[in-house]
Amino acid sequence: MFSQTLLYVTITNVYKLGEYATLDSPATKKNLSQLLPQKCHCPVGPPSIPFIAPRLIVPNRSLPDRKSPAMKLFCLLLVSFFAAAYASSERAIAVAGAGGLLSDPEQQCVYTVYVRTGSIWKGGTDSAIGVTLLGSDGTGVRIADLEQWGGMMGAGHDYYERGNLDIFSGRGPCMERAPCWANVTSDGAGAHHGWYCNYVEVTATGPHMGCAQQLFTVEQWLATDASPYRLYTAVDNCGDKQAAKGQEVRASIAL
Repeated sequence: MFSQTLLYVTITNVYKLGEYATLDSPATKKNLSQLLPQKCHCPVGPPSIPFIAPRLIVPNRSLPDRKSPAMKLFCLLLVSFFAAAYASSERAIAVAGAGGLLSDPEQQCVYTVYVRTGSIWKGGTDSAIGVTLLGSDGTGVRIADLEQWGGMMGAGHDYYERGNLDIFSGRGPCMERAPCWANVTSDGAGAHHGWYCNYVEVTATGPHMGCAQQLFTVEQWLATDASPYRLYTAVDNCGDKQAAKGQEVRASIAL
């Protein structure tokens, strides 16, 4: 008991010597000689095993240097990552058609796309699906990869599988007229490229603008091994009288 108490007192004093004090330093040995009784010859360990003094290191509790090169590099990489992610999102939707859109550099309109995959055998696909939307004036937006642009089904979801109703939503430049023409495309990649699409439904809205909604019925294969043997299909509702009800100019409306 005396040896344990003495060792505890000794280590406690060594801890107070400095930030990186060790039991074999000159200052520690001097301190130990003052603490140990002169007539005490108590062995610390068995005689046959040499005693190796442990190195006692006191952690530095000071905060990390925010001006260090490593910290600056980490912050720079973090900012670059978010900037690249934002730029990729902005490039995911682009202007399509020969005309012009409303002046909208901040992409204030919101597009929501519903895609229904057929329940037919082998109707699902692993390919990337895109859509181009145009109004009656021939201008609109092109989304090359719906999943990358605005997949809403959550992490780990397998898009475009048989019977799926997949939802996509994101920002984009505002169209002057509601979408009435759609071109649905597949890149033909993946283990199974063939895809059977039932329909694509689109809603579009923006600040002080009405909500436009359009259903594009597809009901065909986008595949190279099934009729009509192509990876795209166009659906034109612009001449449809029922669809034309939503084709008025979608200029800003003061509320």
